[in-house]
Amino acid sequence: MKKIYSSEVKSELEKTVLNNQPFTKDDIVSLPAPVQRYFRYCGYIGKKKMSNAKIVLEDVDFISNGKQLKLRSEQYNFVSEPARIAYLSSKVMGIIPFEGRDKYQNGKGSMIGKLMKIITLFDVTGPKMDQSALVTFLAEALIVPNVALQDYIKWEEIDSNKAKAIMNYGGIKVEGIFTFNDKGEFIKFETNDRYMDKGNGVIEKERWTAKVENYIEKNGIRIPGRMKGIWNLSKNDLVYFDGNITEINFDNSNV
Repeated sequence: MKKIYSSEVKSELEKTVLNNQPFTKDDIVSLPAPVQRYFRYCGYIGKKKMSNAKIVLEDVDFISNGKQLKLRSEQYNFVSEPARIAYLSSKVMGIIPFEGRDKYQNGKGSMIGKLMKIITLFDVTGPKMDQSALVTFLAEALIVPNVALQDYIKWEEIDSNKAKAIMNYGGIKVEGIFTFNDKGEFIKFETNDRYMDKGNGVIEKERWTAKVENYIEKNGIRIPGRMKGIWNLSKNDLVYFDGNITEINFDNSNV
């Protein structure tokens, strides 16, 4: 699965055209006020617009179908033609290898997980997965902020700390609300457009939240240091993904 992941990432990298233009004040003037504040607070004005990003998370607490794993996540996000390709790896009980791949590429979403490279735990594709993968890409738009300036995303201001983003791509429309604190940090994304795989072939739409926190400064840019994925279920919230961001590198040329 790692070879497949690397091949898929490589195919996207080969299509990538690096952008040497910097973010300017004029670029963000039409964005909602809290989104503009985020760009300024994080230090992106004057920095080069990125075409892709590699994001690595370590020590991730991950829950799938009631089973909990500690895993590592590595992903690439691409801007001009939206794509998000993630590779998850772990050792069940410290010895049994687990691999997962979660991706949105060429307008399609898919998620697969295997034990010992041969036992398939889950393999999800189809229109519901396409939509879920697209809204996950949208949730991470401000972590790769050149995404926020693309024509496939439209913004609506809600108030001084909230903005709605609407994304149309590949015949699918998704939306969600970004929340910011008074400093300018993006702290939360909420949507009703994501489907939850509940096992046994049951896939149902549930409210979903992504949270980011623990901002740190690196190379003159403030980036989040932790990310969570949360299902807001009727009885309780399920934090199924909680990990530390150890690497965010922009404009990668190889895997």
